[in-house]
Amino acid sequence: MLGRLLRSLWREPRVPPPARDGWWRVDVAVVAVLTATAVVEVLARDDVPWPLFTLVMTLVCVVSVLWRTRFPLGMVLLSYGAQTVTGLAPALAGLPYGVPNTTAVVLLLAYSLGRWASGRHVLAGVAFLMVAHFGREPVYGSSTQDNLIGAGFLLLPVVLGVAVRLAVADRRRAQEQVRDRERERLARDLHDTVAHHVSGIVIQAQAGRTVAAADPGRAVEVLRVIEEAATRSLVEMRSLVGVLRQGDTDGRAPVKGVADLVDLDRPGAPGSPAVHVTVSGDVTDLPGTVDGAVYRVVQESVTNARWHARGATRVDVSVRATVDAVVVAVRDDGVGRTSARGAGSGLGIAGMRERVELLGGRLEAGLGPAGGWAVHATVPTGGRR
Repeated sequence: MLGRLLRSLWREPRVPPPARDGWWRVDVAVVAVLTATAVVEVLARDDVPWPLFTLVMTLVCVVSVLWRTRFPLGMVLLSYGAQTVTGLAPALAGLPYGVPNTTAVVLLLAYSLGRWASGRHVLAGVAFLMVAHFGREPVYGSSTQDNLIGAGFLLLPVVLGVAVRLAVADRRRAQEQVRDRERERLARDLHDTVAHHVSGIVIQAQAGRTVAAADPGRAVEVLRVIEEAATRSLVEMRSLVGVLRQGDTDGRAPVKGVADLVDLDRPGAPGSPAVHVTVSGDVTDLPGTVDGAVYRVVQESVTNARWHARGATRVDVSVRATVDAVVVAVRDDGVGRTSARGAGSGLGIAGMRERVELLGGRLEAGLGPAGGWAVHATVPTGGRR
């Protein structure tokens, strides 16, 4: 069991460091505060041997924070090495132990090792920490119990970093699965819609060939219908470029659309909010993928409100169609931050957003200005003939 765990960790790749914008500002602030703290501590304490040397070594530990996400192993080696030298050098010279408390920042570096480094570097860093720790503590005269407690304090942030790393990876995999499912569903919808248009083109072409000789005027009308159907098919295809279809469509239920939203409109039941659906504009000629996406957004939002909107008594759904887009707004009157965020605190929303963005649209979800949860989506139609 332990062998498999170590082999799995050994193969673990390095986690790409986060963008410098947010993390860099936080780390700079941490370094600024700890630098001032180190100066004050070294000057205020009378048990610190070699104050200038100790201050320089302490600042090496502190400044290492700036590169902890990009070079986690190197910063652990540098910071813990500096802390060790800060205590060992005076001890070997017969002076009392006086390492500043500010050097405890090495625990943050140990966390960064587990969070960002590759598996091999994590194991190498842990080995270095343990060897240095158990090698220096006898010089300080620490007891066996103190040695073990100190080792636990060093290992805990590493384990915490690995745990956060795995949790983030699981979350990312779940989001990728949501995106893959939405891509597959959209591709299946595309298959059905285009197949419908192509079937109509074939039928009209056969009819046109039959009437062409007897009624040329009717044949022209048939060609116009064929042109419109072919154009619609091209629009559908272009709206989902890059979406790969997986599997077949055998046995699939018909894709629901805006016309089916009436099924979601119902009075409130005990413990469940009433749902009021308002549809405006021309929704009779929407592209199939847009029609299905609008229904999915409303269905997911209403389901979230029913299950997660605390204290909600009403869910208002507005679907407004224009020539170029369909605008969807869903709001509940729930209270507090536990309003309809969806199971998993966002995976349902992630699926809706993925589908809308694949169609070139935009979806936003969050607390409404008057409370409750609000979902707003704009799905372009690409223009309709």
